[in-house]
Amino acid sequence: MKSVIFEDKEVIPSKVLCVGRNYVEHIYELKNQIPDEIVLFIKPNSAISNRFIKPKGRCRYEGEISFIVEDGKYVGVGFGIDLTLVEEQEKAKKKSLPWEKAKAFDNSGIFSKFVRIDNFYGLEMKLFKNGDLVQFGSIDLMINKPDDILSEIKKYFSLEDYDIVMTGTPKGVGDFEVGDEFIGQILKYGKVLVEERWIVEKI
Repeated sequence: MKSVIFEDKEVIPSKVLCVGRNYVEHIYELKNQIPDEIVLFIKPNSAISNRFIKPKGRCRYEGEISFIVEDGKYVGVGFGIDLTLVEEQEKAKKKSLPWEKAKAFDNSGIFSKFVRIDNFYGLEMKLFKNGDLVQFGSIDLMINKPDDILSEIKKYFSLEDYDIVMTGTPKGVGDFEVGDEFIGQILKYGKVLVEERWIVEKI
C-alpha cells in the first residue's frame, strides 16, 4: 500500500477524495460550466506518489490544497498535484463516461509531506514551474469551502484515518515535460507551512 508522511511518520491513506471545478477562473479556463453541486471523484491508494512521473500521452498538472483526515476531521494539510490525462478526459467528457482512466491511474496523485493544523483559515497554495509562479489559490477563492466538502463526502463515503481530501485546483493548469522543476507551497496567512520540490521523471 502507498503511504504519505504526516508529522514525520509514514501513514497509509485508503483513498483520495477529490473535488472538481471548485475555482471559478479554472472552470472558465477549461471552458466548463459551474456545477450545481459539489463534484466528487476518487483516486485509489495505488494513485498516491511522492514522485512526479510523466505518463505516456498528454498530461496536465493541477496543484491543490490537500487535507489529511483523522477521526472524520481535517487534522493536517499538504500540497497535492492531481495529474490528468487530457485526451482520456476529453473522450470521457464527450461520451458522458467516468473519469477513472484520466484521473485515477498509477502515480496520478502526487503529495508533499503533511503537517498538523488546528484550522484551515488563511490557507493558500502556490505552484512554481521552472521558477515561474503558475498557480495561486486560497480558501477564500473556493466555491465550496472545506467544511462543505467534508459534509458532502460523508453523505456517500466512509472516511478512514489518513484519507486525503484534494479541494480542487485554481487557474494556471498546464502541460509539462520530463526534467521540469515544480515547487509546491502551502501557506497560512503568508507564512510557508509546507514546501516540496519535484523534478519530472520518465515513466
